[in-house]
Amino acid sequence: MAETTVVHLMRHGEVHNPQGILYGRLPGYHLSDTGRQMADVVAKAVAARDVVALYSSPLERAQETVAPLAATFGLEVVLDDRLIEAGNMLEGRMIGQGLGVFRNPRNYRYFWNPMRPSWGEPYPVIIQRMRAIVDDARRAARGHEAILVSHQLPIWAIRMAAEGRRRLWHDPRRRQCGLASLTTFTFEGDRLVSVGYSEPAGSLVKGPTIPGA
Repeated sequence: MAETTVVHLMRHGEVHNPQGILYGRLPGYHLSDTGRQMADVVAKAVAARDVVALYSSPLERAQETVAPLAATFGLEVVLDDRLIEAGNMLEGRMIGQGLGVFRNPRNYRYFWNPMRPSWGEPYPVIIQRMRAIVDDARRAARGHEAILVSHQLPIWAIRMAAEGRRRLWHDPRRRQCGLASLTTFTFEGDRLVSVGYSEPAGSLVKGPTIPGA
């Protein structure tokens, strides 16, 4: 019988961002007090799991999210650029309410092809790098579990691919990938057998968050 391996993709916790900036890959964005609490809650929720490998995006908010997990399991964290936030030409701009950045006429030149998307890293490229790191984590944790801390769009993109969705473009507001959530891939041997989703820190989420953050 094939070994069961579980790979959890965790989104980082809430970020201190009072100006509502689409921060993307910009440095200097750290977890808020609530975000740190979210990270602690998730670490406690998974403490009994058979986790043998931890990976993280190199961005500050991801490293701060994975820190309680590293302390819980006594593991070193592997920083991997493949888990980084999606590239976005709009980073640094103020979002405002909802999807305000998309309604600003000065940004229209970026929106000619939402199926690519034309304002950032193409979906197939995101999926390719995320699939590669998931496969590496699966091999490293074979027969056990791994947790990879990443960002909303990369996690959602690889989930869409894993579930066989042919249409990759979507409304960012409809992503099922809340703050500090876990998107869980279960493998039997090398074969993906299920995709799950949970929000161990869901009670701490205050409201809608910035898509792509």
